[in-house]
Amino acid sequence: MSGPAPLPMPSPSLAGLERLASERGLLLRLQVSRPAGLAWGLRVGVARRRDPDDPPAPLLLLGELKGWALPSARGLRLDTMRVQGPDTAAVGPLIWSATFAWALEATPCRQATLLAIRDGDQQHRRLVRYFRQLGFVPLRELGAGPVDLAPRLIWGGAGLLMQADCAEGLRRSGRRLGWR
Repeated sequence: MSGPAPLPMPSPSLAGLERLASERGLLLRLQVSRPAGLAWGLRVGVARRRDPDDPPAPLLLLGELKGWALPSARGLRLDTMRVQGPDTAAVGPLIWSATFAWALEATPCRQATLLAIRDGDQQHRRLVRYFRQLGFVPLRELGAGPVDLAPRLIWGGAGLLMQADCAEGLRRSGRRLGWR
């Protein structure tokens, strides 16, 4: 006879993610602005301290995400995500986790939207597969038609608009960090 099922761990918090990053020798920082109290501007960065003998800069930026949030349940908009450099396996999941945790802790946003840009077919398929693993589902294609002109100006290109539940995205990205 087995005992009761283990209780699930709570979702990662921003404070918990900062501690986790620090334990892995990484620095997690969020830069948030809210001019005129309307929308939030968001930049999430992960860096590693450089070797003290390397004089150009004390930190090496490993990854960042930029976006904005409108004060509504479907208001989180994610724009640019970059990860670069050696030993970056935890950087992407850390950025995603921090982004979703911030939205859930500091805004009314509960859903996130992004564009899987269509630069080339193979890269587009990789992006869509990656975003699906984070819980994003397709909303609609942004193409070259006149109806898509305004959204393309906002998103900066053509591709597949996708949306995810922030709590589910936090759960999935946190699991990649070993958060169960």
